[in-house]
Amino acid sequence: MSIQRALISVSDKTGVVDFARQLSAAGVQIISTGGTASALREAGLTITDVADVTGFPEIMDGRVKTLHPSIHGGLLARSGTDDAVLAEHAIHSIDLAVINLYPFAATINRDDVDFAMAIENIDIGGPAMIRAAAKNHARVSVVVSPTDYGRVLQAVSRKKAPDAALRRELAARAFAHTAAYDSHVATYMKRAAGLDPLSEDFSLGGAREQMLRYGENPHQSAAFYRDAKRAPGTLAAATILQGKALSYNNIADSDAALECVRQFDSPACVIVKHANPCGVAVGTTLSEAYKLAFATDPTSAFGGIIAFNGTVDGTLATSIVDRQFVEVVIAPDFTPDALQAFATKKNVRVLATGPLTALPADVDLKRVSGGFLVQSRDDGVVTAADLQIVTDRKPNGDELRDLMFAWKVVKYVKSNAIVFCKEQQTIGIGAGQMSRVYSTRIAAIKAEDEGLQVAGSVMASDAFFPFRDGLDSAASHGITAVIQPGGSIRDDEVIAAANEHNLAMVFTGMRHFRH
Repeated sequence: MSIQRALISVSDKTGVVDFARQLSAAGVQIISTGGTASALREAGLTITDVADVTGFPEIMDGRVKTLHPSIHGGLLARSGTDDAVLAEHAIHSIDLAVINLYPFAATINRDDVDFAMAIENIDIGGPAMIRAAAKNHARVSVVVSPTDYGRVLQAVSRKKAPDAALRRELAARAFAHTAAYDSHVATYMKRAAGLDPLSEDFSLGGAREQMLRYGENPHQSAAFYRDAKRAPGTLAAATILQGKALSYNNIADSDAALECVRQFDSPACVIVKHANPCGVAVGTTLSEAYKLAFATDPTSAFGGIIAFNGTVDGTLATSIVDRQFVEVVIAPDFTPDALQAFATKKNVRVLATGPLTALPADVDLKRVSGGFLVQSRDDGVVTAADLQIVTDRKPNGDELRDLMFAWKVVKYVKSNAIVFCKEQQTIGIGAGQMSRVYSTRIAAIKAEDEGLQVAGSVMASDAFFPFRDGLDSAASHGITAVIQPGGSIRDDEVIAAANEHNLAMVFTGMRHFRH
């Protein structure tokens, strides 16, 4: 079996002229249409138009050109089963389909795109031909990526078709290609229609940005995928200005740091280690914010991820380089002298995100055995006006400011999460403990180890206190005010404990578990 007839219709024309030229030199008849046919003819190749195969012209501005029995019959015909049907209707079999689709993802990322333009870039004939060829891979080879041209040509050079194993692999890649494409379209349409993303059928498509050296651990394989619609000011849209490729853990931690620092309007710094903030602060400048954030836990900050919500200058960059080893620094922008300072540490990854604009509504996913969980992203925000003061003593102005700061931080700490803050600086952080009391103790231990004064600080808890022991522990360390969701059946007991210790306590009515 050899390739006699090939259908080529591609939006991505990378390498297609040379590929077609080698097919033609091997005696393969090439059928094509539209821009692909024009490009191949301009290169001097002899091309058969799809319209000559179907006996019907392209209509509706090219919307209908390949949806015809002469094309789909040629792709779907089974060897030895449908030969008589082909002969009866004068249909010639097609042995190779080289197709990729209208650039829908590129279109919806254009600044000038509107809904009508996006709709016109939904490919109909392309997916139909790809699926037909892939279904019939027992006979037909289907290619959706220029990266596979070479392997097909190896077979053609031997006057053979790709073997059964390669045809099956190419078919699998083809179905993955159309599945991702349809997911992009579905996601765009849901958002345009204002539909709940948690529909009965859920799909997620992504383009592989890079293969990673490994996953969380060296024995795990991993890759980084990007959404079709690039959200500005996100990790996926960031530009790597310096440093080696990001690892799986670098990407996860950088995202955690970036999303936390995004919550602040004033100059802020967030330092993350192993997916948890180990230091967060707001200052009059980014340099001050970094100094305060680093002071929370210098030990954990070693080898961490540092995120800022403003432009990093040379003074700040030099301070970071002189003070600590850092894996990644991520910020909206960097001055030239900042990049010069980081260049002295060539392994430091420097990522520029552009302005940290508000994120569109989206979902989070988590894989479980045999399925996956999908939820809307935790975009819940609590303002000072939303707080319910439940104790005899009300928080004063400084305490209220720090309580709101602490509440923004605790959202990004793994549960059970406790955060001590004072003057918009984290003083101690307790993360990921099975007991909220132990998270409180850990926060106090970390503060003590770094010589930070807990007395006079405020405390945030990501979820309610089930017993009064958490309040008793906080009071023993000198905490003066507490912010927590409330909602425990023992709220009255917890409130009574706060009153006994003359603590001010407010309820948010909103929980921020982060597992």
